[in-house]
Amino acid sequence: MIADSTADTARRALPSSDLGLIGRSPAIQQVRETIRQVAPTDLPVLIEGESGTGKELVARAIHENSPRRNKQMFTVNCGAIPEGILESELFGHQRGAFTGAVESRKGYFELADGSTLFLDEIGDMPLSTQVKVLRVLEQKEFMRVGGSTYIRVDVRIVAATNKNLAQEVRDGRFRQDLYYRLNAVRIYLPPLRERPEDIPLLVDYFVRTFCVQNHIEFEGFTRDALEYMESLYWPGNVRELKNLIQTVIVLEKGRRIDRQILSRYVEDQWVEVESQFLPVPTKKSVDQAERELIYRVLLELKSDMNQIKQLLFSQYFSPRSLQPGRPPGLLQPVQPIEDVEPEEEIKTLEEMEKELILKALKKTNWSKRKAAQLLGISERTLYRKINEYHLQK
Repeated sequence: MIADSTADTARRALPSSDLGLIGRSPAIQQVRETIRQVAPTDLPVLIEGESGTGKELVARAIHENSPRRNKQMFTVNCGAIPEGILESELFGHQRGAFTGAVESRKGYFELADGSTLFLDEIGDMPLSTQVKVLRVLEQKEFMRVGGSTYIRVDVRIVAATNKNLAQEVRDGRFRQDLYYRLNAVRIYLPPLRERPEDIPLLVDYFVRTFCVQNHIEFEGFTRDALEYMESLYWPGNVRELKNLIQTVIVLEKGRRIDRQILSRYVEDQWVEVESQFLPVPTKKSVDQAERELIYRVLLELKSDMNQIKQLLFSQYFSPRSLQPGRPPGLLQPVQPIEDVEPEEEIKTLEEMEKELILKALKKTNWSKRKAAQLLGISERTLYRKINEYHLQK
């Protein structure tokens, strides 16, 4: 359904037991291996990653490969429930505990007894609730809101967040003791832009699944369309890719999708995302503006080098540097440094750009995010430049 050769490769590359995770990148393979190792245990697991990377899929894979798989896994989005209601949702309440509590009600910890409770976006959980969750982890007991007795449960906790919890602890927004308790096993899901080799497999999977479910015939994507998708930034990650694929299938039914057609569905959103990396508003295209930004950095570096040369010239060739008693007539006129240095080979702007990007990558030990920040460009542009110039570590 995508370009034939790519589709065949995708089908061959999909493992027979992929735990619900599509991809062949080293990062995804490591996630699968960690799931296989930790699933049979009762250890808490903390899943970190940007929104849309598939954290709930990982949580479900852990549950379905654990001894608790015969019971239902329960999910709570801690960031979607108001603070005043969250404790009641998690721990339940007794009749009359508050206005509207006309009967006693079980919370998710009771419902998940003997199973797995997935606490999504736990970084948004209020500090007061964190204390009670910590008690469940350590003592395996809790008290309903308005209750007077402790209830014991056997619940495995899998938590997820799109925040840096270590930083949240340092900022006082997350309890350190709960962080260490949850962090018994940590699984990091990288953003889609850091594993572009997984995109053809994901596209093939989403196309086949959506077309079968909706009885749609789809002509597929050309290779240049796939390469275009691999070069995009994807701030919404896998979720955004899936939505794009489904939209294109419905609106371009009966057509084979090339890069030109696909760009109509992504251009506006990428311009909006990329604009945040530019220093001032501009009506130029994003690529043109960012290329000019790199050139500006190169020119500033050249200007800095000239200033350093002038400083060295004034320091080592000024009259103050003369030795006492030396006849001034022995001094020879000194040519400006720019006139005496050997003629340098003039480089093209593309060569200068490639050299600057390579230096930034080496300086940051090939961290794409840090290199992009150092250059003042987006990660999407950096990835495209790396592919364009065939830069390798």
